[in-house]
Order: sequence, then C-alpha cells, then structure tokens
Amino acid sequence: MKIQVKKGDVVKEPAEVLVLGGYEDETQMDAWIDAVDRLLNGQLRTLRTTKEFQGKLNQTVLVHTPNKHRGPRRVLLVGLGKRGEVTLDRVRQAMGTAVKRVRQAGAQSLTVPLLGGNTASFEATDQAQAMVEGTILGNYRFTHYLTNADDQPKAVQVMTLLATDASQLPTLKRGALRGEISGEATAYVRDLCNHPANVMTPARIVEEAKLVAKEKGVRLTVLDRKQQEKLGMGGLLGVSRGSAEPAKFIVLTYSGAAKREPPVVLVGKTVTFDSGGISLKPAENMEQMKADMTGGAEVLATVRAAARLRLPLNLVGILPATENMPGGRAIKPGDILRMLSGKTVEVQNTDAEGRLVLADGLAYAVRLKPACILDVATLTGACMVALGQFAIGMLGNDDSLKAQVKAAGEQAGERVWEMPLWEEYFEQLKSDVADMRNIGGRGGGMITAAMFLSKFVENVPWVHLDIASTDWSQSERPYVGKGPTGIGARLLLQFLLNRTQGK
Repeated sequence: MKIQVKKGDVVKEPAEVLVLGGYEDETQMDAWIDAVDRLLNGQLRTLRTTKEFQGKLNQTVLVHTPNKHRGPRRVLLVGLGKRGEVTLDRVRQAMGTAVKRVRQAGAQSLTVPLLGGNTASFEATDQAQAMVEGTILGNYRFTHYLTNADDQPKAVQVMTLLATDASQLPTLKRGALRGEISGEATAYVRDLCNHPANVMTPARIVEEAKLVAKEKGVRLTVLDRKQQEKLGMGGLLGVSRGSAEPAKFIVLTYSGAAKREPPVVLVGKTVTFDSGGISLKPAENMEQMKADMTGGAEVLATVRAAARLRLPLNLVGILPATENMPGGRAIKPGDILRMLSGKTVEVQNTDAEGRLVLADGLAYAVRLKPACILDVATLTGACMVALGQFAIGMLGNDDSLKAQVKAAGEQAGERVWEMPLWEEYFEQLKSDVADMRNIGGRGGGMITAAMFLSKFVENVPWVHLDIASTDWSQSERPYVGKGPTGIGARLLLQFLLNRTQGK
C-alpha cells in the first residue's frame, strides 16, 4: 500500500472515499465534519438524529456525495466510541474497520484527516502512526496460494493522510513513516507464518535473513551444523535430530550506534514446524504449528524495521531455526543434552522443544555482553490457558526492563501481563540425573518454562514474551484477520523506538 501525506481541504479533496471519525452519543460535529455535512445537504446530521450512525466503536456508514461536486465521491463515517475512552488502539481498530469497508465498496484509495480531530490525549505523531498501522493491517490478505484471488475484492492501494494545516505536515509525515514501517513489519510476519512448513523451512528462513541483511547497517552470520557442534549447541542440535532439514543458527547484526554501545539482543523461537517429536502432538489443529516460528519471524521483521528507521542503537537478532519431527534419530524422553552454556538437561517431553533451542540462543546472546535481552516465543499452551487470546505473557529478571516493555505494549496495542518468576518454581524442574529437566508438570507451565530459560541468561537484564496465546486468531477482528496475527512485532519495534527516545 502506498502511504502519502499532503495538505488539503476535506471538502475540496478529490478523494475516492473520505473517512471521518465520529464519537458516540455526540451531536455536535467538528468544524471539518460540519463543512462536509453542508456538502451532503445535512445527511451526516440526519444519520445522527435517526441513530443510523451513533458513533459506536467500529460502526460504519457510507454516504455518496452529489455527482456535480468535485470533492470526495464518497464519505465513510467510522465510530470511535466515547470521546473520553479513545485510545491509540481504538484509532487502529477504526482504521482497520474503515479500510475493509472501503475495499468492500470496490474503492482503491482512501483519504483521511486526523481521525477524531486533534485528540488531546495523545500526540499527533503517535495518532498518525496508529492510523497508518490500522489501515495497513486491516487491508492485509494472504492470497499467495489462491488460484482465484482475482475474484475477491482488490486490496486498497493508496492511503492519503490529510493535513488540514501546513504546520501539521512534518509531524504527520514522521508518524506516517513509523506507521508504514511498523505495519509492514507485522504484515511481513504474517506472510512468513502463513506460508506452509514445506515452503518455510530453516533454509528458507536463511534466505529471508539474507534479504534483511541487504538493509543498510545489517550483516548476517549463519552457523551450520558443524559450527553448532563445535560450539556445543546441544539444545538446537538435539531438537533438529529427527528432521531431514538441517538446523540453522542465524545472527543478524544491525549497527546504528558506536561500536562501544552494548547491543539490545532479540532472540526468537524459530521452529518452522512442531510435530511434538516423539511426544507427538494430537492431530487436531496441528497445521497451525507452521506458525511455531512466529518469534523468529518477529525478530527478522524488527531488525529490518529498525534498519529502515535508522534507529540510533545496536541490535542483534538471533534465530535458532529447526523443525521438531519424529524419526529414527530423534531425541527421546529420558535423553540428556549438554547445552551451549555447559548445563545439562534431561528431556522428559520432546514437545517442550522451544525452550531447548531458546536456551542455546540466550546463552549465545550473553556472550555478546548485551545491554539487555528480549526473547519472544510461541512457548506454552499454558499461556493460552492462563491469559486467553488478548494478552502476551511476560516474565523477566529486571523491573525497569519489564516496565519499558509493558509501556511499549500499551502504546502498540499489544499488551503484556506479568507473571511471577519466583525461584521456588525451579523445584518443579529439578532432575535426578541432570542439572534440570525440560518440563515442570502441569501446574504453572508458563512460569516453569520461563524459569527454565532464566537459567541461561546469567545476570543480564532479560524479558521473556510468551506469545502462544496471541500468535493465532480464530476469528476476524478490526485489524487482525483469522490465522497468524504477527502480534509482538510492533511491541518490539515500539520498545526500540522508545529506547532511542530515552523512554
């Protein structure tokens, strides 16, 4: 989608569809909406009085303008809910809803001023960013494998963000650029996760990393099996043993600051298909396990976005990529693995494989002497049981870092909920024959998985994000479609943006 920002008049702008926001239960219209209403001979006010449009969140009404007029051809009203309850995420939702309605109408472009006017509760830069994100993500469709894709409504091609005053242009352009790069990052994650596992193999992830490495300031290192063996990456090597696809350990380094500045390190679980291994998963919904590499996809997208925004920081993305398959050489319950850190792990369930590959990724990250480490992973079914589908599970060892991640999540509309990481939970991971085992029983499964990971980060500030509850949507939402959501990518990018601004 092409995103453009320009100065214009809402009444005179020759828009295919002009999108205007309205608040719930308010009859008083903003000046620019009143001007459009006069163009429409009072139709907007009539829609209010007849309660055909009440301004409820994500409600829409499409109105055609008089044929003789040279301004907008159609006007789309979209509800923002009650004025005092408007958030950046409600702005995203409204734009996601609006772009779907525009597409349904067969239009190829939309024009929109700041939705709801100059809302005082948040800055215009953030407002513009949220509007562009909502539009890109609401417009998203994955049609790569459809032979009849032309029979469906075509995606909207152009979004114009209208500045009603020239002084707004620099602010709106800055926010729109962030929104475009952030929205594209999430769309990229969705694309990677929508591809089937016979396409999105560890080798294909390497090819995607090579494309990211073409961005300015990014370089790529890929460790093959022999190099992994030399380093002693027992977790990654163990999980990959049952697969015909060789594991790849991918490191992307973005240099946006002085070399002496310690990097932020992102580690993403990149299991391109998870059958459960010898501890085989049930057949129902196993096809969704093609998205078990969402964490790695989000790291790829975040590194790419950071480079495109030229963020003034150093960043390292680590992707331990493998399949988890049963086979004659696959690890078995009871096997013991020696990890990159030197610690030994008794494997009691081969379907708890994500923590094994992440443990090696985290141990590698520690060697880089980072400022902090964030890992993101579709790690536990227990996360879904505990939090449902609207919250990312967060655990970590540093209160300041957790607060930064939480703030970024609120701003991005990808909220986190902290769970305890008390040392007592390690009792469930103790093994009779190794330093620890890879499962801790049914109770507190999300917590014990994070406790396992905590043993590989030493004293580095670290946050773990369990996205198993949010990575896949069973239903259509305003800017989230059915299937892979990409939730977590915008959180990571917002965290980096805030960090560069000292937030």
